Amino acid sequence: MTPQTPEAVTAADEPYLRRAVELAALAREGGDPPFGSLLVGPDGEILAEAHNTTVSEKDISLHPELKLAVWAGRELDPDAAARTTMYTSCQPCGMCAGAIERSFLGRVVFALSTEQLLTLKPPTQPPALRLAGPALRDEAGAVVEGYYR
Repeated sequence: MTPQTPEAVTAADEPYLRRAVELAALAREGGDPPFGSLLVGPDGEILAEAHNTTVSEKDISLHPELKLAVWAGRELDPDAAARTTMYTSCQPCGMCAGAIERSFLGRVVFALSTEQLLTLKPPTQPPALRLAGPALRDEAGAVVEGYYR
């Protein structure tokens, strides 16, 4: 996802952001990390809601933003997705941002920025990711070649 300067949040956005925070509180009450999100169509209708369930369901991918990006990819055509806004309690992580981009959602509005979130949680240092590659360019390329045309 290409980094951008966030747009201003409007007064019309605030009720949906408050709902995202309510969903985050539900997650926390259930023992999960406090994150919540919802999708809102162009007419203001709430299309779907989700909260984090990574702990209760023992699945590190169950961020609400990812759940809703998957839902949008299944349920909305690209034109409808482009007119849909995701409201979320915190700025999406890299995993979720990639899924949001691929789901063609048009706008993401968040309450806490990543920087603000980091001031509220203890620092964690995951082990360094070890990468090796590229390799087998001809073999791997043959499978991909022509698919995206």
